[in-house]
Amino acid sequence: MKRRSVLVAGVALGAGAVGGPVPAWAAAEPGLSAGDVAAARRLFAAGAYTRLGEVLPLLLAAAEHSAEQGPAGAARAAGVWVLASQLAVKQGRTGPAAYAERAGTAARRSGDPVVLAAAARAAATPLRRTGRTDEGPAPARRGAHPPAGRRPAHVRRPGSGGTGSAHRRLHRRPGPPPAPARDFAAQAEETTLRLARHPHTHGRPWELTAGQCDLYGIGIHRHLCDIDTALAHARRLRPDRLPTAERRARAATDTARTLLDAGDTAGAFTQLRLVELAAPLEARRPSVRALTSRVAELRPDLPGLRDYTHRTLVSPRRPA
Repeated sequence: MKRRSVLVAGVALGAGAVGGPVPAWAAAEPGLSAGDVAAARRLFAAGAYTRLGEVLPLLLAAAEHSAEQGPAGAARAAGVWVLASQLAVKQGRTGPAAYAERAGTAARRSGDPVVLAAAARAAATPLRRTGRTDEGPAPARRGAHPPAGRRPAHVRRPGSGGTGSAHRRLHRRPGPPPAPARDFAAQAEETTLRLARHPHTHGRPWELTAGQCDLYGIGIHRHLCDIDTALAHARRLRPDRLPTAERRARAATDTARTLLDAGDTAGAFTQLRLVELAAPLEARRPSVRALTSRVAELRPDLPGLRDYTHRTLVSPRRPA
């Protein structure tokens, strides 16, 4: 009964805060529905990482059971483990690779190409963050090439392969940018343009938009040390058309990093303010706090910077 009351309370607080129906997570034994996973995904998309962290242990317990309940249950479990990996990355914690590995196992059991793609992306991110980029292509290929007969055009997630290839470029010899990074980005843009002619395709992930391609283009070309092209993607991007607060904050973060590389510290700070405006907890992530510290080191005289650093570097995190 204690499990039941905690679960209902946690989800009611979290899902209710970002809109949408509150799922029925009230079973005495751990149970996992598609609505449960969707509610958790809404928390992540809204940048409500504290609330997601509060309900995540219950989700993970339910995922263990769900993974054994056929392809549909495995798909739901994979969704939870993908979210757990993404949240760990956001919070700078260890363990995202372990979650991603479990997501991959469940995704392969599900046989769903979209779930496979999400798991491949979750696997690639911690490898990239820890510099183990040479290990990235294998899980990415598993996600991009599902079993025969189940390979819709919308499987590839924009930019995931390109970002990994770009990181590998940084750890290798100087020379022309590698073809894979640009090829993956070009394929994503081509797919997005093709799908734009069929706006109501059933089951298409919300990530497949022109705006998402521009967002990933910023990071890909920055990691390829092609700052001019990265800034061109940033200028073309319309953040207001990105579907979630988390994506808008990510766009501002990547643009801030690129502007800082270009020597525009004031512009980088403007983008950091947009990060906080989109999703306050994003501004308190370890990697973004490090970016703020760098801006403060370079331009401590910037108007508004003192208050911003006090909120994001000094003040304790506020619930969300």
